[in-house]
Amino acid sequence: MHRSGWHRIKFLAVRTAYKCRAYPDQMQASVLNRTFGGIRVVGNRTLAWRCQRYREDKTGTTFAYASAYLTAMKTSDELAWLNEVSSVPLQQAIRHQQAAYAAFFA
Repeated sequence: MHRSGWHRIKFLAVRTAYKCRAYPDQMQASVLNRTFGGIRVVGNRTLAWRCQRYREDKTGTTFAYASAYLTAMKTSDELAWLNEVSSVPLQQAIRHQQAAYAAFFA
């Protein structure tokens, strides 16, 4: 193709999707259930804590404060089982919550 014809070419982005299904064994399913349960508990309790903190002090909560609250949750007797779950998805749940708050108040 001649050089002057390059401006006429349009690039088409093609998006593809794949569907897959996992069949975890009993031990893997147990780990997944504990992980997803931990994410749910951390997300809900952190959200309730943020709301309570805002109602009482009228202050926002940074990621650092929320992360410290996660550490406090893990040291409580009631939620000691969170130590069995990888900290990465728990921290990520707090990051997602922080991003949602930032987007809402922006």
